Amino acid sequence: MHSGGPFDLLPIWGVFSATVAVVVLSIEGGFRLGRYRRRYSESEDRPPVGEMVAATLGLLAFFLAFTFGLASSRFDVRRDLVIDEANAIGTTYLRAALLPEPHRTEVRSLLREYADVRLAAVQPGKLSQSIGRSVELHARLWAHAIDVGEKNPNSIVVGLFIGSLNEVIDLHTKRLSLGVRNRIPGAIWATLYLVTILGTSVLGYHTGLTGSGRSLAMLALVLAFSAVMTLVVDLDRPQEGLLQVSHQALIELRDSFKATDP
Repeated sequence: MHSGGPFDLLPIWGVFSATVAVVVLSIEGGFRLGRYRRRYSESEDRPPVGEMVAATLGLLAFFLAFTFGLASSRFDVRRDLVIDEANAIGTTYLRAALLPEPHRTEVRSLLREYADVRLAAVQPGKLSQSIGRSVELHARLWAHAIDVGEKNPNSIVVGLFIGSLNEVIDLHTKRLSLGVRNRIPGAIWATLYLVTILGTSVLGYHTGLTGSGRSLAMLALVLAFSAVMTLVVDLDRPQEGLLQVSHQALIELRDSFKATDP
């Protein structure tokens, strides 16, 4: 039900391991090529190579920061939408208390179930089922809105209820589109890893060209870069991963419903 990212088939630790392997192989390949060129070609001008290494790594840092910004902004959007949805459901529930019976009791019962369904959506493997049930509840709630609206066409209270219910339905669409399906495009990931391979290869090439040996400092670079890349991937995963949006607002709303149940 959502647009999967290129890393969704791998667990978080798998993404980290794969990134470490890519960076290590790139540095080692560049190092071996640089050492070969140093042995068999004296025409390579080393200072310009150093400048190109700095320029390539600077481009990599910029592109990584750009991708991190995309993932972070999407994470913030998902967090804000959860709060907005909890507020909209709570407002609709309160306004439903002003409806005539039997709409009042039935609508509030449906909204209590809806809060449970929205919380179930974040559980692994429950997204598709929860989306289907949410659509069904929308239809039933809107049927009540139509019925009570036709019977009370000039009621301000009914108008307020219909407006808040419409916001609940709109926020479902926003959470689905912006919170689940809005992922970092695969083209950006492909470009980022291409720049990563080129940048770390040039770094290794320069090391081999200058005759420097392999340094343990490279290990720190590899691990740090891989950790940041993994963090970006984690931020881009709406349904799994270590960094997940808090649904405390919906939990507190559900608990308040239970506390006010007749």
